[in-house]
Amino acid sequence: MSTPKPKITDVAKHAGVSVSTVSLALSGKGRISEATIIKVNQAIETLGYVRNTAAANLRSHTSNLIGLVLKDITDPFYMGITAGLSEQLEKQGYMLFLAQSGDDKTKQLNCLQSMIQQGVAGLIFCPVREGAQASFELIKHANIPAISIARADINVNIDYIGPDNTHAATLATKHLIEQGHRHIAYLGGTGDSLTRAERIGGYCSTLMQYGLPFKNEWIVECGKTQQQAADAAHALLNKHPKITAILCHRSATAIGAIYGAQAAGKTIGKDNYIGQEVAILGFDDAAEAELTTPSLSFVDTSTHYIGQQAGLQIIRKMQQPNLPPQRIIVPPKMILRDSA
Repeated sequence: MSTPKPKITDVAKHAGVSVSTVSLALSGKGRISEATIIKVNQAIETLGYVRNTAAANLRSHTSNLIGLVLKDITDPFYMGITAGLSEQLEKQGYMLFLAQSGDDKTKQLNCLQSMIQQGVAGLIFCPVREGAQASFELIKHANIPAISIARADINVNIDYIGPDNTHAATLATKHLIEQGHRHIAYLGGTGDSLTRAERIGGYCSTLMQYGLPFKNEWIVECGKTQQQAADAAHALLNKHPKITAILCHRSATAIGAIYGAQAAGKTIGKDNYIGQEVAILGFDDAAEAELTTPSLSFVDTSTHYIGQQAGLQIIRKMQQPNLPPQRIIVPPKMILRDSA
């Protein structure tokens, strides 16, 4: 037979104090002498008592849990945010409660509803585009502090923290133009992506500003994998051999584009005056970017910083519920290596 778990009454009996004294010692509230706190802690350690935090939260109407709902926990963008957010919240005594919804609006609603039922103190989530309004209404009805973190801005009355996609694409395109490129393509993403739309907006407007051509056939969709990007880059360069530079929608696209360009008989690098060379410049830096041949250049927005700012902002919202919604836009920076 298994040994029954010690209860708070066992701790009180072992320490020779009342149950209420043990509760006060655990919560850090009330006027209790240092000697009594030491006795309670010794009893807890001796008995191996583990506090039921969920039950304590229900009794005190407080929680140390912050809910985080992401579309894809394996996506490097969200991995970076999660790391920065967790780091910031742990400093303040909070823990993350993580869920994944994909692009399914019903699943996202279910994730949010479950977290609300678990009594989280705040919610941070990446809205699913078609289900954003329903999610916001659910959160508003529950009266829980919430923040939207996303790759692209969804214009609603809620705190938002995210990248400046248009400016990132402007920086990238301008850099390629200043390197001498005049035939620049955009590879990756899908037509329903707001992030892609914002980036293509920056890319096209910069080309127009410099009086350079852009063609719809130079703007190519492809899947998320490196293989899909390699196939798409190969086909693009075979069909349009005048292209001398490719902007890549995500890090995996940039890595795949290296192989696709090489399969099309191109070398990768900065010197576009060589007829067979193509520059590759991606969005969102990746750890393996320095290990590719050549090393990959990126326009990067610090996801770790986005996560840290989300942690600070959700705590502000919990402490000051009447704060007006804030929009925190994290600027991009160029990370130049050998590919562009």
